Amino acid sequence: MSITFFFNRLSFYVLALFVLSLIVQLCIHWFRFSRLAFSKKHPMTKPDSDLEPVSVVVCARDVYHHLVELIPALLNQDYPEFEVVVVNDCSDDDTEEYLKDLERHEPRVKPVQLRQHLNFFNGKKYPLSLGIKSASYDLMVLTDPDCRPTSDKWLRSVMGCYSQNTEMVLGYAPTENTGSFLNLLVRFNAVQRALMYLSAALAGHPYMGIGKNLSYRQQLFFRAKGFTSHYGIPEGDDDLFVSQVANKRNTAVHLDPDNTVVCDSPSSFGAWVRQQRWRYSTLKMHRKGPRAFAAMHYWSQLLFYASFIALWFLPPAFLLAGDIPYAAYYFPVLGVLFLFRYISQMFIYRGTCRRLGERGLLPGLLLWDFLFAFLTPLLRISRK
Repeated sequence: MSITFFFNRLSFYVLALFVLSLIVQLCIHWFRFSRLAFSKKHPMTKPDSDLEPVSVVVCARDVYHHLVELIPALLNQDYPEFEVVVVNDCSDDDTEEYLKDLERHEPRVKPVQLRQHLNFFNGKKYPLSLGIKSASYDLMVLTDPDCRPTSDKWLRSVMGCYSQNTEMVLGYAPTENTGSFLNLLVRFNAVQRALMYLSAALAGHPYMGIGKNLSYRQQLFFRAKGFTSHYGIPEGDDDLFVSQVANKRNTAVHLDPDNTVVCDSPSSFGAWVRQQRWRYSTLKMHRKGPRAFAAMHYWSQLLFYASFIALWFLPPAFLLAGDIPYAAYYFPVLGVLFLFRYISQMFIYRGTCRRLGERGLLPGLLLWDFLFAFLTPLLRISRK
């Protein structure tokens, strides 16, 4: 009798966790993620006379092979007036010579040379700060050397998001589609992150962005005293700064898959894991609201799969007895509930991938979602 009671109580708790996690997941997908999935694309075009001058800021260290592709693509942008500020962060390759040669022939290129490492500064914040301070124009667009514009209208598209009160524009930077398993893993993770931070921004609660496709005003940077509040950690030049200054009134979202920047895929699984650890290392400094929402999403995702698997091996006691008519419906009902979440998720991800220009991810949606339900908590823990 005691064994039956314990077994029945345990199965009830697991079933309650399954139902609760299902409800939380459905609410997150339909009330938050749907803002990105079903957002409408509004062509934002302005006449040349209304377009402010722009400074594109890039930080580079030993990435000459990337710069020779990126800078010509940037200079080819169809935009009335802009400059390209490139901070050479103590490179040992041919970066300095390449930038000097460009400067002689191309007045729109402004190199900033750093020839001495400052050991008390880590990461990208110090060279990026110098690049921002060296910018000639108030409006700035930030990107990385391993990215490249998908068209010559990228700057026009980003600047079209600015209105009278806008001081910051958050964008998405897809990873180049190579078709490998690692590439699919990386791209699905990027879509998951975009669902989190872009949906939040569209809901009026911006809390992070990515430095590969990010724009803000120089005055905003100076008013916030740059990265002073989190200079002690190497990461966070994008997400922590956005969390510090972004709000509902001054932030817009750039969603234009035809006019964005595409980035190189990580070379190995280990390189991708290191990137994720760096990103997760800043979580503790985000605002409490976004941190709580992210924890609710990831834990409910994990509990949904874990409890679903457990219920197949730990059925209620009445099912073992077989003397209750409803026992025959137990497993079919579990399957229907699982399928209902999957179909809901498919609708959300289908719209999201279309808005972000991602292709080839939907056939493996269930696999990727299952993998990240267990992989994300491991990555969040491993950052410590």
